[in-house]
Amino acid sequence: MLSRMKTRLFTIDAYLRPGAHFHFARKTLDDAGPRFAHYHDFFEVLLVETGALDHWINGRWERLSRGALLFVRPADTHALSAVAGSRARIVNIVVRPDTVDHLGARYGADLGQRFFWSTARLPDARQLDGPRIERAVNTAMDLQTDDRSLARIEQFLLALMTRVVDISVDPTSAAPDWLATACLAARDPQVFRRGAAGLVEASRRGHEHVCRAAKRHLGMSPTDYVNRIRMEHAAMLLGDGRMSIEEVAGDCGLANLSYFYRLFRAHYGTTPREYRRRHAVETQAV
Repeated sequence: MLSRMKTRLFTIDAYLRPGAHFHFARKTLDDAGPRFAHYHDFFEVLLVETGALDHWINGRWERLSRGALLFVRPADTHALSAVAGSRARIVNIVVRPDTVDHLGARYGADLGQRFFWSTARLPDARQLDGPRIERAVNTAMDLQTDDRSLARIEQFLLALMTRVVDISVDPTSAAPDWLATACLAARDPQVFRRGAAGLVEASRRGHEHVCRAAKRHLGMSPTDYVNRIRMEHAAMLLGDGRMSIEEVAGDCGLANLSYFYRLFRAHYGTTPREYRRRHAVETQAV
């Protein structure tokens, strides 16, 4: 029983080089059972990119599937083991406590008792869907750099908490139920292929009313919100590699290929073709 095994303290100095403000790792886990549980003197973001994990956390087992996103606090005691045959791959980011303290002090009113600041027995955990996993992975991959600065990790955490985790479907969000319902509906290809009109129709509200509510609660227009979903869907299909770029654009509801290229570059900073090539290289390297 893991509860009878020794518990170790993992310290941040073992991960961070002098002057660095975070540590980034992307690795495939084996399915051997954990030899010990551990806690830390740092905060940790854990994302299950592929496969599934058995997770021992604060005295209980839980199964983490692809898309699980956890905000682990220093006192959380846990251990990980890949589910046999699943080829579980995780993205793991180690964060200094003073970084989290600074974000909490500055943005506490917006972030609330969520993420690293949750006081629940178990750490805050979110289950991302397919395209949203792609967004989370791409956001995290920006940290795979020699620049381990405070600005870069703070930018990442804010993007993760405000863009990857959709505020419209967060149970603590002030967004009205009809908007949250419409945003969930907009994840359906039959809806987002129609663009902003699909979101407006799903809301059963007038166009101007939806625009005002989207600006207030989502921080963007209905068109921008739907295009973000379209590009997440495109990234997932490009990573899969079975459809041509023209077919991917069509599956997103975008007949104009030039417009599709412009949108994709605006969201991911690269072309669809280069994104597909880079994704294939990264997958082969893992």
